[in-house]
Amino acid sequence: MAAFTLIDATRVNTDNEGFYATNNQFQLSGPKGFIEVKVLENNDIYVRVDLPGVPDDAIRYRVDGVRQKVVFFSGETPNEGGVREYSGTTGLGCDCCNITEVDAKMKDGVLRMILSRVKVKDHETKCTLTLPPPFTGRSGQRVEDHPFVVRGRKGANYAEARADGSIFLVLDMPGVGEGGEQVIHKEFEVKFRGQTKNVSEHDESGRFYMGKVGNAPEIAPSFLRHTVSSSIEAGVLKILIAPPPRRSRSNTNA
Repeated sequence: MAAFTLIDATRVNTDNEGFYATNNQFQLSGPKGFIEVKVLENNDIYVRVDLPGVPDDAIRYRVDGVRQKVVFFSGETPNEGGVREYSGTTGLGCDCCNITEVDAKMKDGVLRMILSRVKVKDHETKCTLTLPPPFTGRSGQRVEDHPFVVRGRKGANYAEARADGSIFLVLDMPGVGEGGEQVIHKEFEVKFRGQTKNVSEHDESGRFYMGKVGNAPEIAPSFLRHTVSSSIEAGVLKILIAPPPRRSRSNTNA
């Protein structure tokens, strides 16, 4: 069985337009950025944080008990191309308000929070200061590292060529749940797609992801006889491309 050499050429885009979203090279539409913060019409604050791989029941968060202006959040993933540990903060960027309540929901690798607040001074002025400031991500030539990863890989993908000739891929698609993924098996490539199904009322739209892993026909064998299996959990797509079983010597000499 010929071995595969995996080269990750996904993190730099030399096209003039660059990547649609520098937080994830596979994202082609929808809200950009690892975190999004916006002030709602009722003066609550909406926060979206991408934490792919963190199970729905494994997120931790708390409000700073002293100043009541900052929410600390953290979470840890299972071992999928290595364990990842996240830690970060969000909240108020002012001195005139305090956080009174946090309504948090973790789903498909995305933490969404509604921060309720109350004015404690300067009641006559409307406050729009948040931490971080309102920001919706960017496009660009180079993919950014995840700013909230404090241990483990900071990129959106992981690939491993195994001794048995198989290829194991781990791909971040925060927001994509079971049934929203698609894996297409072709002769010299395996394509993958993902689309968010359940969009928050505070998100501008859903997200769409697409990419592929492939072989150059002149240097590597076809994938046609390979078995491709996949699963998605907590916004992380896992793909295993396994070669056909080797024939034993007894069968070969029969």
